[in-house]
Amino acid sequence: MTVVAIDGPAGAGKSTVARAVAGELGFTYFDTGAMYRCVALAALQRGEPAAAIAGSLKIEPGERTVLDGRDVSDEIRTPEVSEAASRVAADPDVRQAIVAEQRRLLAHGDWVAEGRDIGTVVAPDAEVKVFLTADPEERARRRAAELRVDAAVVLAEQKIRDERDETREHSPLTPADGAVVIDSTGMTFPEVVGKIAALVRDPLAG
Repeated sequence: MTVVAIDGPAGAGKSTVARAVAGELGFTYFDTGAMYRCVALAALQRGEPAAAIAGSLKIEPGERTVLDGRDVSDEIRTPEVSEAASRVAADPDVRQAIVAEQRRLLAHGDWVAEGRDIGTVVAPDAEVKVFLTADPEERARRRAAELRVDAAVVLAEQKIRDERDETREHSPLTPADGAVVIDSTGMTFPEVVGKIAALVRDPLAG
């Protein structure tokens, strides 16, 4: 069993990088943030507090995200759910429920897990820990291109999310002990993927 933990701020490219690294290594890709997005989506749709329902949801992560038997991969990527997920993830009761489920899933098999607190909280004993980041403007530009929206709007929202993630009381966004910090500003996608894959194959490469 091997766990590769990739943490970092919004727009750092964690999802695309982690998915590619998993494919190259033959590991299973795990977007842990999708679980918080599912909780946020369910809370919005049901009009119930996130903490009250987080432990009862059946979330199946993978290439597609399934919530209570329904594919919600596209629904959880809307701006409304993204904003709600950031708030939901700051709730200690929600985090307790979701972290427990994430640890259960990661206990078996080989994973490339990406999120905000994989190396610090969910899997502190992960064999390889990476903190992937980039300049705020670069992150906003990438995210805007992905969502096909204005970069200035994304940058403004991103600053709010960054501050919330970095200053929350429970599991604040920060590089894990022993994590290799990779600033992808100016790096090509293959370069980033290759660097992380090399860390897995040869931990001394970092």
